[in-house]
Amino acid sequence: MFGFSPEAIIVALVAATAAGFVRGLAGFGLSVILVPVLQLAIAPSSAVLVGIVSLFLIGLTDIGRIRRDADPSAVPITLIALASMPLGLWALVALPPDWARVMIAAVSLGAFVLVIVPLGTVVLPRRPAMAISGLATGFFGGFAGMPGPGMAPFYLRGRLEPASARASMMAIFVVLTPLSAVFFIVLGIGSWREAAFALALFPAVLIGDWLGHKAYGRVTARQWQVSTALVLGAAAFGAGWKLL
Repeated sequence: MFGFSPEAIIVALVAATAAGFVRGLAGFGLSVILVPVLQLAIAPSSAVLVGIVSLFLIGLTDIGRIRRDADPSAVPITLIALASMPLGLWALVALPPDWARVMIAAVSLGAFVLVIVPLGTVVLPRRPAMAISGLATGFFGGFAGMPGPGMAPFYLRGRLEPASARASMMAIFVVLTPLSAVFFIVLGIGSWREAAFALALFPAVLIGDWLGHKAYGRVTARQWQVSTALVLGAAAFGAGWKLL
């Protein structure tokens, strides 16, 4: 089916459901969970494209929430991310598959560290922080299909309410992901096969996302921040352990 082994398809279905739940709860994390697990069963570039298309499809279900709650910071971060995305795509193509797998796991680990490590009195002004977030979002989106780790530290450490932070990240995903998918296919990094595979996985993602949204309504702002940090940590640990 889709040229993938039965084992890979089973792994993808389980990972898609879990990733959808995390995304519904945190507002990001679908590709952070899906790509590191899936790229252990299929080629990294194929896993990245599946993650990108999955992000776009689930993002279409949140247009109303984005228009209502998103923060204006999503606009400059998106524009900067679009400029840095080609660098991430180049890195994905240039690196050997084994090194790409290592770097994808490292992206998850780095995002987790940035979120949980206390920074003390070190606070970046808002504009430089947005610029760094945009650069990281675009690079990680192109290289690993995971724009979330690039923007998560900015929104999780900021003063925005969880609803606004979640909607802002969703807004960035909706713009970046279809362009990323087009770049992948046009440049020959991926094909329509991966896009069709992501479409087949979408019901599992949708079920997980619905369950995640239900769980989000029952947690406090602090619990939301802790849960999103734990998501990043679990993804980094799982990807690194399976890789080793």
